[in-house]
Amino acid sequence: MRVIDTSVWIEWLVGSTLSKKLAREIPEKTECIVPTIVQLELAKWLAREVGEDQADQMIAYTQKCVVASLDTRIALLAADLHRQYKLATADAVVYATAREYAAELLTCDAHFENLPGVVVVRKSGGT
Repeated sequence: MRVIDTSVWIEWLVGSTLSKKLAREIPEKTECIVPTIVQLELAKWLAREVGEDQADQMIAYTQKCVVASLDTRIALLAADLHRQYKLATADAVVYATAREYAAELLTCDAHFENLPGVVVVRKSGGT
């Protein structure tokens, strides 16, 4: 099982130079975990960048994956991870979701590097 971070979905959607590599890293829908906060971030980005129709289509796709709601257990773990690793709130929630589901986190965000259970696919330019 893998939690897919917003950064991965965006790189995949825009067809960046990483998109083919990321497509191989994203598991089948039944093994793909999408935190609700990732759905929120995706909906905001998509509505701004490509329009409401594509945003709706992408959210519909993510709903076929394992959708992980933010519950009290994940929220409290996220608070601990925020303090421990100095993560932003949304990042802490995504990471906490991965930990709660005993899953890997797949991301393109370098600030997750060296955290246990994280697979970082680096963007070009060293970020």
